[in-house]
This record gives sequence, C-alpha cells and structure tokens, in this order.
Amino acid sequence: MHQAAPWHNVTFMSKKSKNLSDDTRVTTLGRDPHANFGVVNPPVYHASTILYPNYEDLRDYKYPSSPYGRMGTPGTDALKNALAELEGAHGCRLCPSGLNAVIAGLMSVAGSGDHVLIGDNVYEPIRMSANTVLKRMGISVTYFDPCESMAGLAALFTANTKAVLAESPGSLTFEMMDIPALADLAHDHNAALLVDNTWGTPLHFKAFQHGADISINACTKYVSGHADVMLGAINYSKALAPRVEKTYRALGLCAAPDDVYLALRGLRTMAVRLQRHSETAVYLSHWLKKQPSVARVLNPMLPDDPGHALWTRDFLGGNGLFGIELVPGSDDQVAAFFNSLELFGLGFSWGGYESLAIPAGWESARTASKKLPAGPLVRLHAGLEAVEDLQADLAQALETYAAASNINQGT
Repeated sequence: MHQAAPWHNVTFMSKKSKNLSDDTRVTTLGRDPHANFGVVNPPVYHASTILYPNYEDLRDYKYPSSPYGRMGTPGTDALKNALAELEGAHGCRLCPSGLNAVIAGLMSVAGSGDHVLIGDNVYEPIRMSANTVLKRMGISVTYFDPCESMAGLAALFTANTKAVLAESPGSLTFEMMDIPALADLAHDHNAALLVDNTWGTPLHFKAFQHGADISINACTKYVSGHADVMLGAINYSKALAPRVEKTYRALGLCAAPDDVYLALRGLRTMAVRLQRHSETAVYLSHWLKKQPSVARVLNPMLPDDPGHALWTRDFLGGNGLFGIELVPGSDDQVAAFFNSLELFGLGFSWGGYESLAIPAGWESARTASKKLPAGPLVRLHAGLEAVEDLQADLAQALETYAAASNINQGT
C-alpha cells in the first residue's frame, strides 16, 4: 500500500520551478501529489493536536515539522511556500486578514519609543489600527504625502524611525510611489521598508527585487479571487526572518484551514484572471475618459496617468481596480449614480470575480496629502463579466448622474 511522504520531506516543487515562468509556477507551487496519495490538491487539514510517534521525537520536535496546528500544517506550508517563492521572499507567514498582516509586520520591526512613516494613501483601516493599537504600544506615526519628493520625505525621518509603510498604487486614489528610491531612503536611515503589495500581487510586482524588506498581501483579494476568503500574508527577507517569525508566534496568529485551501485553489487561476481583469479595466478606463460626467480617470495603466512611467518601469502587469473622479455634483446625484448600477455591486473589498463600485471618500482618511479630488470619487473593480455589459451599466449610471443634476436644477 502506498504511504504518504513524511510532511517534513515535502519540497512543494520549489527546486523545479526556478527557471519556469510565473504563469507556470502559480499553477505548480505548493503541490506535491505524491505526498497525498496522488491527489492533485493538498487536502484541508483541520488540526490542533499533532501526535508524535515516540517521546524522543516529541522532545526534539523532530517529526512532523510543526508541533501544533497553530504553527502550521501541510496545507498552510503549501500556500506560504508558494507565496514566498512567487514574491522572492525568504519566508512567509499567513494571517487571518490583510489588515492583520500589515499591523503584525509593523510590530515586527517597531516597538515602544519607535517611529514609523506611513503613506497617506494606505488602506484606511490601517490608519485606524496605527492610531489606536500602535499608539498604545508607544509607537508614533507620521503620515506622508504619497506624491512627496524624496527630499521632502527625508526630512520626516527621525533618529528612532524604524519603518516605512508604502502602498503603491494607493487603493483609493492610485498614486504611484518610487519604491526603489523609497527603499534606498529607508535603508539610509536604518529603517525597514514594508510594501502593501495587494494591488501588484506576487505576480505583477516583485517587491524584494525593488528593495522591500517586507511585502504584505491581502490574499482576500486576487490570490483567492472569489470573494469568500479572509486571509493575509507577510513575506519577509532573511534579515528580518527572526523578528517576523518570533512576533507572529508570540501573537498567536494562524490562518483558517478552509481559507488556506480556497486561497490555494484561487492561486492556480490568478494569472489568467488578472489578465482578464486588467484588459477590462484598461478598456473601460479609455472609454470613461471620453464621458462628459467623468472629470478624470485614476489608473496608472493609462499612458497619461501621472504614475504611468513608474508603473511601466516596475510592474509586470495590472488588474481590475481603478477609480474615476466625477464632475462636481450633489449627494443626490452620487446616490442616483450608485443606485442605478446593476452589474457593479455596491460593496467593499475587491479582487474577486465580480465587479464592484464604492464611493471612495477620502476626506476622513487623509491628513498629509496636498492634491485631492475636487469632484465625487468612485472606486471601480472590473470583474470577469463581459466588458460590453459593464460598459453599458456604467453608461446608464453616468446618464442617471447627469439627469439628476438637471432635476436638481429644475430643468
């Protein structure tokens, strides 16, 4: 009878994948069918207690590789090893959410009495956590304009600055930052650079090649791709491995086995999904630029976007998330626009197969940015629906927005 290979002997195909393209690696990494009786996908491991065959192995943590379910299972190892290799990281740890991964990453490199710099365009819940949890820990925070020059940023560093957190492009206003230059600046001040790589994904932005020390991914988004998972990943350099791994373990973090399984399943199709999302987003962006109710399209994939040169230089591809600034209008007009949408669902998150739209209010989420939209801001996620149907849905919503203006003016 065939027996599964010992867990600690599983290699997850990493040696074979070095010379393969990412499109191939994303479908093969984290798989070892011969360790699972020939089954293609790793099974779901629901585990707390893990039994050892004898006292000596229990004493030495010899077999299997994890002494307790919270510290890992074959399923979590499969996903974290795959993500680390795609990112070019030394290692990876999985968290219950992307937000949790960001805060755990910051806590790994900063402590009481330290100072961190955070881009003003970060995911808004990060600001909430930084202003509460980090503050109570004695970590001070300065927010910086994502469009600030390197000279201007250099002036914000202090003797106790330990980390810089950047999100490029920002997930609401889509500013691009020069990550290599920011990495050099951080390292010149003995600080670590953390990059929220959720927009770029492990496929389209190689954060470690561009100087990052930690790359964080909300696997809730494109890695899983089906709007049914909460999961985050901290990818880290070899130099920071001891600190990240110790902090992760001390916080008692772990990822749910079913979410890990679904993320592994989503990972296999991420490359083809990203291509479709990106093509649709670019098509809609060009079309939206021509619409009279649209003042501006915010998408670094467009040639005339202020961040396009950086995106072209550093990124290997795009996705479906972008924004539009509408011409100035009333709250009633904004409500009419959103309420008329049929294919674009009204809901938070992004990266799933479905199209989404939200009002991207920035007023309460910015403290350092100097250039902000004048009209209502809408964040769109182009899903996998037919592009002509999505275009028609946006067309009628924009017509409704314009018509609501005429009604309000009594014409």
